[in-house]
Amino acid sequence: MGFLVAGTCGLVGCFVILRRMALVGDAISHSLLPGITLAFLLTHSRDTFPMMLGAVIAGVVTVALIEAIRYTSRIKPDAAIGIVFSSLFAVGVILISVFADKVDLDAECVLYGELGFIPLQEVAHFGGIEIGPEPVVRMAIIALIAVVLLFAFFKEMLVTSFDSGLAASLGINPTRYQYGLTLFLSIVIVSSFESVGVVLVIAMIIFPGATALMLTDRLPLALVLSTLFGAIYALLGFHLATWLNASIAGGMTVIAGIVFGAVWATAPQRGLLVTLVRRRQTMEAPPIPIRHEGQ
Repeated sequence: MGFLVAGTCGLVGCFVILRRMALVGDAISHSLLPGITLAFLLTHSRDTFPMMLGAVIAGVVTVALIEAIRYTSRIKPDAAIGIVFSSLFAVGVILISVFADKVDLDAECVLYGELGFIPLQEVAHFGGIEIGPEPVVRMAIIALIAVVLLFAFFKEMLVTSFDSGLAASLGINPTRYQYGLTLFLSIVIVSSFESVGVVLVIAMIIFPGATALMLTDRLPLALVLSTLFGAIYALLGFHLATWLNASIAGGMTVIAGIVFGAVWATAPQRGLLVTLVRRRQTMEAPPIPIRHEGQ
């Protein structure tokens, strides 16, 4: 489950980072809370479809409000994001607090998640055969859909991520793919609630892609590396959490931070060490002599 979450979030996160939507992803991860809470209160069900529908609606509302504030006022994008996600997240917290005695919603579980509870979930069946815990099966389906969509719309996502003007000239609508990415990001986030929670899911969206893009300029290779990093986070994070008797999601995030720090320091092209060496060589280089006219 940890690998499915980190790998899927990493694939989506590469495009999120390239589009400079990292803070938007953070806003969506927090703003989905009132969406899934209202979906539960209206349907009295924790089934996948109403939760996904509430999350998608909340994600669209979040992006729409951010864009509306940006283009109808002098408020900068970062301030607009802060206004929207803090307000919607607070609404979600209040809804959970007020209705905690009437509905079965655990605020701590929603905020932080717990991978250790995954084996206790109901088992999914297909044709009378037990497949596995429902959250794992659901996340595997989301991961498969992510891969299929990636192959189907890779060219469009590539062009719109790097040059929206070029995309528009080629007849590709950048706004359509922007909202499409937002919708799928919302689905991925709500599918990850049970494992890493709303607070830590943003780390799984940012760390794999950010680490991979430190190592390469080629997007296909970055997508492969982000998936590989997701596997490393899951494996080492699980063992770290077991050793410390701590949260598995927290252990995965700590490993993600350590891996990013190591790559940031030693990356061959953009690493801290290489940057310092280049800067030192530039400062120590002899000045270029200036020849005056007539010499």
